[in-house]
Formats: sequence, structure tokens, C-alpha cells
Amino acid sequence: MAEDTLKIAFFPGCLIPVKYPQFEVAIRKTLPNLGVEIVDLEGLTCCPDPIYFKSTNKLDWLTIAARNLTIAEEAELDFFTICSGCTATLSEAKDHLQSDPQLAERINKRLAKVGREYKGTSKVRHIVTVLRDSIGIERVAESVKEPLTGLNVAIHYGCHLLKPSHIMHVDDPDYPHVLDDLVSALGATPVVHRERILCCGKACKDETMPADMMFDLLSSVEEVSADCMGVICPSCFNEFDLGQIMLAREREHTFQIPITYFFQLLGLAQGFTPREMGLDRHKIRADPRIWRGGAKAEVPAKPKKASGKREAEPKPKKPSGKRKVKPKAEVGAKAKKAAGKKGKGKK
Repeated sequence: MAEDTLKIAFFPGCLIPVKYPQFEVAIRKTLPNLGVEIVDLEGLTCCPDPIYFKSTNKLDWLTIAARNLTIAEEAELDFFTICSGCTATLSEAKDHLQSDPQLAERINKRLAKVGREYKGTSKVRHIVTVLRDSIGIERVAESVKEPLTGLNVAIHYGCHLLKPSHIMHVDDPDYPHVLDDLVSALGATPVVHRERILCCGKACKDETMPADMMFDLLSSVEEVSADCMGVICPSCFNEFDLGQIMLAREREHTFQIPITYFFQLLGLAQGFTPREMGLDRHKIRADPRIWRGGAKAEVPAKPKKASGKREAEPKPKKPSGKRKVKPKAEVGAKAKKAAGKKGKGKK
């Protein structure tokens, strides 16, 4: 277990800073408590995307990835990533360039136009491997101030964190346990469900397959009565958080499963509030007591579908036609006053 400060360069990627900044906030608040010094580097771009961009133009994909890696090399630091897609791109690019010198030469000719050269001296590490291998699970546990006792977390690993395993070197792709170990260190209980290593469906270009996969996976989580789902990939988070709302519009079944990014759970265990960890920014929200072993998840009821008919406004009451009768005392006073005026006029 390392006790000294670990200095490492931060590769934030695009999706988290732009769409889910609460994840980055959670990371920046929790890592210093584990002895990590986050180094921000200027000039970083999109990784780029390991699926669609890569399939469109692999040479451009490699060039951009290599350029990002040269920035860490200049700083003489390793990268840590917080997105599984970013980890996949930078790790695969590094593997391709190291195993194919001719390809590396072609890429460096391109990089020379912007005054850069890829050397392959910096490592790419997903943040969970930094916690496990450099910080240590024990130190993570020692940082806990408010254990998440009683919280059942269904882990979802996703694809890019684990595969291809000969490049990623994170965990056993069929029987992973790194996230289970980290969740256990927080005092929570990792819950095993039957589809824990199924793809979230994000990358499947098919009209029905992504929704079918998502439905199967969420059903698997619901079956084990998990309090929430724990992920480490922003794309998977998006697929399940927003995806539950989309599924509810298409299918009769409505899921109510809060989705959490691991570092939000770490922040709660370190004593930060659910609001500080941005849990109130999610589409599917839970009763805050759930994070302290209290109430089960309570999600706002599904809004009723609009019927298309405009609701009738309340009709104004019609006058009854009856004359309002004034009190006798009021009538008597006015009569006396009128009689007095007449008497003065006669004189």
C-alpha cells in the first residue's frame, strides 16, 4: 500500500466534462484523500472515440490518439483515464504503435507537422487500476468515514474496461472483481446478477437490439433487488440512466434503478453529501436515505400520458337572479338619513 503522494496526469476525455461534470467533481474531491496529486495538462483533445471514429478512419484515429499521448510524454508522466472508451482508444493506439514500427513511422510523419513525436514512454491506466495497484484497496477502505453499510450495489463492468484483455490488462474479462473489491471497501455489498458482463448496447447499430439488451440487463438487476447500479463508464451510465426513461415510453414495464458512477459512491463513503456528489443531477434519483442504509429507492411516479384533450376549465357560476337582501339595521339607518334630508329641505 503506497503512502507517498502519487503524481499522475489526468486525461478527462469529452463525455464526462461536457455531459456529466458531477463525475469529474467526485474524482477531484476524492482522489486527494487517497494521496493522489492530479496533474492537468494543456492541449488535450477527444481521445478519439473507439467505435465510430475508429471505424471511419483508423489512421486519423491513431494520429489523434498518439498526439494526446505525446503530451503526457512531454510532462514525463503516465495518464490516468476516467472513461472506459478513452482507456480503450489510448491503450489500443499505444499497442498498435509499439507492435508495428512502420505504422509508428507513418504516424510520426503526420505528427511532425505539428512539432510532435510519439515515443511510447508514458503508460495509460484506467483509474480503477490506479486505485487497486498503486493506492491499494486497504487505503481506499481507510479513507471511509461513513461506511455504506446496507447498500446493495449491482456492478456493471461494460466492455471497453476489460476487452480486448491482452491490451487492457485490467481484470479477467469473464470473471472480473476489481469493482466488486472497491465497492466492498466502501462498506457496501456488491450484488451478483446474471447479466453483469453483458454489453450495455450503446455501440449496437440496430433498431431493436440496444433496447433489448438494456431491458435484459436492467431486468437482471431488478431481479436481485439491488438498491442501485454501479458503473465506471459514462457511456454505460447514459445508456441506463436516460435509457430507463426511453424504455418506459416504448414498453409496459418501468424500471426505477438509480445509476451511480463509482467515485460518487466513494465520495459518499468519504463523508460528502449526495448533492455534493451530484446524485441529484441524475434522471433516475433515489431517496437520499438510501445511501446511508435507510429507505429504498424512491423514484418519482411515471407521468401520465397526455390524452390529447384539453382539460375543461371550471365554468363561472351563473347569477341566481335573486336580489341580495340587505340587513334590516342597514336599511333602517339609510331611511332615517334620507328622512332627515327631506325635513331640512321643507324649512
